[in-house]
Amino acid sequence: MVAFSRRRQAPAPAPSDIPRTDDVKEAAMTSQTNPTSCCTPAGTCGSAARADVQVGITTVYKVTGMTCGHCEGSVSREVSAIPGVTSVKAVAATGLLTVTSTGTPDDEAVRAAVDEAGYELAGRA
Repeated sequence: MVAFSRRRQAPAPAPSDIPRTDDVKEAAMTSQTNPTSCCTPAGTCGSAARADVQVGITTVYKVTGMTCGHCEGSVSREVSAIPGVTSVKAVAATGLLTVTSTGTPDDEAVRAAVDEAGYELAGRA
């Protein structure tokens, strides 16, 4: 004979324990702590573009030889020094290097930076 066990379910919260929608909205508006948010302290969406938001062209490259976090850091440091580069992310596991820049990236400058870090740029991914 097979015995079945019956699991006890947790009791449903009492209606007074569930926050009201108005309470949640008010808490979200009064506890604004994200300084990079486009929302105003009054809880409205800002319509003006923020000056500190970085927009650019994102290019993905394939790098050979990266095997660890140190490799990622070395490549990122060198590529970040290229004028116009605003963001760099190197991932050793995939060998991908994502570069965001203010204009069209100079592939030869990226190649030279990757070489300086001790790795080889295989080209665009």
